[in-house]
Amino acid sequence: MSLIEAAYRQHGHLVLRRARRLLGNEQEAREILQDVFASLLGEPGQLDGKGAMVGWLYGATTHACLNRIRDSKNRLRLLDTHVAPMQRESVSPSAEHALLTRELLAQLPIDLAQVAVHYYSDEMTHEEIARVMGCSRRHVGNLLERLKATISDRMREGSSSP
Repeated sequence: MSLIEAAYRQHGHLVLRRARRLLGNEQEAREILQDVFASLLGEPGQLDGKGAMVGWLYGATTHACLNRIRDSKNRLRLLDTHVAPMQRESVSPSAEHALLTRELLAQLPIDLAQVAVHYYSDEMTHEEIARVMGCSRRHVGNLLERLKATISDRMREGSSSP
């Protein structure tokens, strides 16, 4: 059994659970699971010197999900532009909150979106985030400051719009 096959058997459920939580869609979560492990099969050197397998899988899954959210937002924007917009059905408050969160994440630069997910959703410490993202604790602090400033700016822009 190869290292990647063993990792899939041992940690695949963690990748799937993570993807489900971020995407809110079972099918897309399963696609992310496949994408993450297919990436490892295609380029096993990604793990060289990266530390623990679980940490790498966690970061890779988060990154893949954020890219999926961003791509989805772009597809929806193109559909709205080129196809008659569909009427919105009534949405539950928790579903609306999840949608707004995904929309915000799609608009953020990838490093800010990652730190937002790890800090606010996963409730990770700066040290844990630094380990998963492969950077210093100081850089994590700087990213969180940029994130807060970015969100604050967007809230001000939103409240000043007619």
